[in-house]
Amino acid sequence: MKNVRIGGVPEHFNYAWYLALKQGHFKEHNIDVRWKDYFGGSGQMTKALRENEIDMAVILTEGIIKDITEGNPSKIVQIFVESPLIWGIHVAQDSNYKNLSELKGQKAAISRYGSGSHLMAYVNALKLKWNTASDLQFEVVKDLDGAVESLSRKEADYFMWEKFTTKPLVDEKIFRRLGDCPTPWPCFVIAVRDEFILNEKETLQNILKTINAITSSFKEISQIDRIISERYQQKNEDVKAWLELTEWSQKNIDPETVEAVQNQLLKLNIISEKWAYDQLVTTV
Repeated sequence: MKNVRIGGVPEHFNYAWYLALKQGHFKEHNIDVRWKDYFGGSGQMTKALRENEIDMAVILTEGIIKDITEGNPSKIVQIFVESPLIWGIHVAQDSNYKNLSELKGQKAAISRYGSGSHLMAYVNALKLKWNTASDLQFEVVKDLDGAVESLSRKEADYFMWEKFTTKPLVDEKIFRRLGDCPTPWPCFVIAVRDEFILNEKETLQNILKTINAITSSFKEISQIDRIISERYQQKNEDVKAWLELTEWSQKNIDPETVEAVQNQLLKLNIISEKWAYDQLVTTV
């Protein structure tokens, strides 16, 4: 049996992987998948890929493209979620900030440098026509729990995270959401270490075939909204809204999208140069 280590965020987006594991679909192909939750998000996962802690990651598109251009020995092999990720922009409930414009020059809590919360702070700044060189400051908080602590202690002023994941904290009046910032591209891709792609192509093909079979009919699973609501402790109405907005993919990322992501990252000085499509993406 082949052992494969896969990492991802412990969020509703990845419930399809849980189902595949629970129902034993990978073992039908003689594959023993070990899933690891990364509460720190994409920055933590890029590090895990670099250090051979995992073979594959379900990771934010902009995060892995940035890290591959900085030497991560991995490639994108497929889009996982086609729709944008909607980043909520949050402040502490008792914060004096009422409008997004008031956050200009204030300190953003981020899980780590190179993470989605870091990169999307730049995208948001560009959208609001801020000076990204002078109007952004950062406080590293590691994960969502760290962000709650940092904002409550006034160590950071705002925090960007997927809006449905943080919705319970808004409902509990721990956070207030001042606005949203959707990614201008598909949000999650599957990235795999080059060594694994080279040596385990058939195993990788079987993993993708298995997960794609689930995501292609994910919304048709009986009572999926109730199941996700209970598992991730979210209101059923919020889960229904999220399902309505979310589209999974069984295809690879196209050159135009990779170009658009790199253009944005280059404009924000997050990457120093653009890479060729086949240096970032491969087909298996």
